[in-house]
Amino acid sequence: MTATTTAPLAAPTVRTAPQPSNRLRAWATRAPLLPALVFMIVVTQLPFVATVVISFFDWNSLYPKARHFTGVDNYQEVLTDADLRHSVWTTVLLTVTVVLVSLVLGLVLALLLDRRFRGRGVVRTLLIAPFLVVPVAAALLWKHVLYNPEYGLFNGLLHYVGGPQPDWISNTPLLAVEASLVWQWTPFMMLILLAGLQSRDQQQLEAARVDGASDWQIFRYLTLPHLRRYLELGALLGSIYIVQNFDAVFTITSGGLGTANLPYTVYQSFYQAHENGLASAAGVLVVIGSIIIATFALRVVSSLFREEAGRA
Repeated sequence: MTATTTAPLAAPTVRTAPQPSNRLRAWATRAPLLPALVFMIVVTQLPFVATVVISFFDWNSLYPKARHFTGVDNYQEVLTDADLRHSVWTTVLLTVTVVLVSLVLGLVLALLLDRRFRGRGVVRTLLIAPFLVVPVAAALLWKHVLYNPEYGLFNGLLHYVGGPQPDWISNTPLLAVEASLVWQWTPFMMLILLAGLQSRDQQQLEAARVDGASDWQIFRYLTLPHLRRYLELGALLGSIYIVQNFDAVFTITSGGLGTANLPYTVYQSFYQAHENGLASAAGVLVVIGSIIIATFALRVVSSLFREEAGRA
């Protein structure tokens, strides 16, 4: 009698749907962002490319048929012309002064608001308010409500105590512009530094107090080193805006009395002198300076994110 063997049944084959490739999944993920990317390119990048091209031409809009290619002559004029060099120096001076003063005042206010007291929320809201004012409205407020020699608040207070009645804008034009910008940007610095203060290690502070450290020693050796990144971030972000500031200079002094910065000079060259090529070259230099500052700002932001991720 012979034994019969049966062959094992083959496992049924299951057909699986083909998996999309990694490249296809990547495109599917990025597809919703494409309209925003196209919009950004059309609105920002194409005009900038056109500005770069125009900057290489001697192009006066009053004589459009006389335009011709001049290479880097417009850039040389921007860097060598006395008035343009003065506007560059005014831009640097305005930026450094406003950023440094705003940082110092913002740090003082942040240290005060870091303490608990009754009405802290109301005080914080009132201190943030100047940053929320439209820049042109803020400049008009300082020009007419505070600086006006006839009915301004400053001269009204001086008249009350028997003091002089100066014309603030005529006597100290650059300081008048700087004061309005400091008033508007101090709340921004305060918010950044207050966030830094509230991210401190409280256990480390308590240990320092137990060891007998004074408030000044805690501030110098613990708080200030911790705030270094936040101070850098505030300085860089503030510099990006102040370098491009136009509203305060245009509204308060109209660029006169030695207050014309580079953005206002671009406005003068383009809208008043109709020198499209020269204005484009100056504008390109402003953009390049802003990009350089923004690059450092992004590095500081990324380092802050890495530090916070390391703590988590």
